[in-house]
Amino acid sequence: MPAIETIDLQREYPARRGAGLRAVDGIDLAVEPGEVYGFLGPNGAGKTTTVRMLVTLLRPTGGRATVAGFDVATEPAEVRKRIGVALQAAALDLLMTGREMLELAATLHGIAPESVVDRGGDLLERVGLSAAADRRVGTYSGGMQRRLDLAMALIHEPEVLFLDEPTTGLDPTSRLTLWDEVRRLRDEGTTVFLTTQYLEEADQLADRVGIIASGKIVAEGTPASLKAEVGAPHLDVTLVDESHRDAAREVLARFGDGRPPTSDCDLSVALPDGSAGLAPIVRALDDAGVQVATLDVKEPSLDDVFLNKTGEHLEGADAAPEPEPEPAA
Repeated sequence: MPAIETIDLQREYPARRGAGLRAVDGIDLAVEPGEVYGFLGPNGAGKTTTVRMLVTLLRPTGGRATVAGFDVATEPAEVRKRIGVALQAAALDLLMTGREMLELAATLHGIAPESVVDRGGDLLERVGLSAAADRRVGTYSGGMQRRLDLAMALIHEPEVLFLDEPTTGLDPTSRLTLWDEVRRLRDEGTTVFLTTQYLEEADQLADRVGIIASGKIVAEGTPASLKAEVGAPHLDVTLVDESHRDAAREVLARFGDGRPPTSDCDLSVALPDGSAGLAPIVRALDDAGVQVATLDVKEPSLDDVFLNKTGEHLEGADAAPEPEPEPAA
């Protein structure tokens, strides 16, 4: 039995006049137990709405969904007992200490009183907050608060864990720590449903990836299989002189289909012949008098998959997470 399953899942918001807005338009998903499933989509694609339905915060208006074998609409209490949820907006009391927050969460989940202290201490150590355990949460950085929120989501050892953009605001070291924790959870048999704006994160962690656009699943598969579908690598070109852009575009059009450039380059073109097609392009650009600063051949990535399926780059795909300094413990 899938850990998460949706069949024709829909969510429509009513409109004052005419048809309502269908934010989720009949999606089918099946996430296996112990799998890390990466869920990608641009803002407004239906990603957050889907997650809110799966964690019982929003009721579907069509189709059905089950989590841990229970229906999210008719058995929400049973679903909540079996899931952990770490959403972007963490529900933390800034006046309590990290240890107090975890012990409160353990008590609310019905964990035996004699186990509460040990369970909280173990999780504080797992997420790297032992040194800050007795400080008020209001003194934590945003990254520390997200790690505490993750620990609270794990306090009752859930079967299924929902992580909504978990590394936003984390410094590079904390990102890697959280990645290791996600891998450890998978090895322990926990199913993880991960939404992220960072394609590298999905590539590193997800066993399978689903891409949603305009409320529909437009691609699904392992990162490797999705990248293989895209095929050939592409060439990113940065120019010395912006006035050469049109001439460079005309040259590149002879060798492959143009692609929307990222913020790191001026022009981008598919390379049907791979790296072997680079030398003729260099000669043609030189003959046309185009001055080039850099030429970068890139193998297919999940961003290429996203571009191929949706016609746009994923927001934040070419941006590294902003490091956030961690206050001294």
